[in-house]
Amino acid sequence: MSRIESCFARLSENNRKALIPYVTAGDSSKDVTVPLMHAMVEAGADIIELGVPFSDPMADGPVIQLACERALAHGTSTRDVLAMVKQFRETNNDTPVVLMGYLNPVEVMGYETFAKAAAEAGVDGVLLVDLPPEEALEVKPVMAAAGLDLIFLVAPTTSDERIKLIGEAGSGYLYYVSLKGVTGSATLNVEEVAGRVETIRNLAKLPIGVGFGIKDAESAQAVSRVADGVVVGSALVNQVKEHQNDPAAINQAISDILSAMRTAMDT
Repeated sequence: MSRIESCFARLSENNRKALIPYVTAGDSSKDVTVPLMHAMVEAGADIIELGVPFSDPMADGPVIQLACERALAHGTSTRDVLAMVKQFRETNNDTPVVLMGYLNPVEVMGYETFAKAAAEAGVDGVLLVDLPPEEALEVKPVMAAAGLDLIFLVAPTTSDERIKLIGEAGSGYLYYVSLKGVTGSATLNVEEVAGRVETIRNLAKLPIGVGFGIKDAESAQAVSRVADGVVVGSALVNQVKEHQNDPAAINQAISDILSAMRTAMDT
């Protein structure tokens, strides 16, 4: 059983939902990321989504686009991100880590080379935003052979037929994008999310994490009532921007947000 599968099973047994924070690796500097990962776990994170900086993050809004720019300005490469995960694993062998990014850096490294290096570093899953399941036939066997879950996005407009395909192609969990638009979008309708999550559950047999539009404890609690996991990104990355010259303040600000979310979700 993979770390991700074990995590969701353990949470389900205790009637709890996964808190899944996203931060961009190397933002605001390479030295910030690993201590921040540990701080997020201490604050209640169950799974960490670690963004791989990319020069053209087309699915992301300005907040994460700027985070990628800051990370790239500090020279953060894909191999640097893997080294961060490896360092994290020196003292944490339990918390699943998912790399979230785009296909190009993986293609540049080579699928097999990337998969082997990611597995050796302690990565558990990969979510490539611009890799649809129809085009994953070459990638999925390579990732599976390395023990990596390949995680896919489901959008509000995804058809039932395609949800079935995604459920069959993916593993670990499904990431339901709760809003039309890019990351950092403003308005979240929990009733609409609940309806779509119910539809996805009937078509795919994987846990469902919901992201986009989750900004605070209230929205995290509301989504946790209908989903298996709550993904929060832009609200955290904003804190990195606000405190980019003070790593301790970054850790504290993000920990405060996650602790409040964890408490609300467990209430």
